[in-house]
Amino acid sequence: MAQLLHTMLRVGNLERSIEFYTQILGMKLLRTSENPEYRYSLAFVGFDEESAGAAVIELTYNWDTDSYDLGTGFGHIAIGEADIYSRCAAIEVAGGKVTRQPGPVAGGTTEIAFVEDPDGYKIEFIQMRSAQAGLG
Repeated sequence: MAQLLHTMLRVGNLERSIEFYTQILGMKLLRTSENPEYRYSLAFVGFDEESAGAAVIELTYNWDTDSYDLGTGFGHIAIGEADIYSRCAAIEVAGGKVTRQPGPVAGGTTEIAFVEDPDGYKIEFIQMRSAQAGLG
């Protein structure tokens, strides 16, 4: 059986990104590693471990690069949330950037919001229905 393990993002400042994903989004720092020979560091963050069936985010910091062109192929990371309204308010209070306030998607009823991490990656919050709220 296959399982989605992680999404990798290249970041310009590893400590700043770890702080955003853990302190602003509430994920846990799961593990880190460094490879001095090839000059990069990794940090894995998530709401739970891959071994528990959760997908996580791999933050990759190449020591000689402090910014990246995000390109046009990557869209966003999506996170299910029980209350996107209070979540976005908490993110703003913590200093995070909400780029689309919570509300219905254009032409539909699903409620979404978007925030941006320190490197400009988009994170979508999707309002979970009460029956699904315990799944995220």
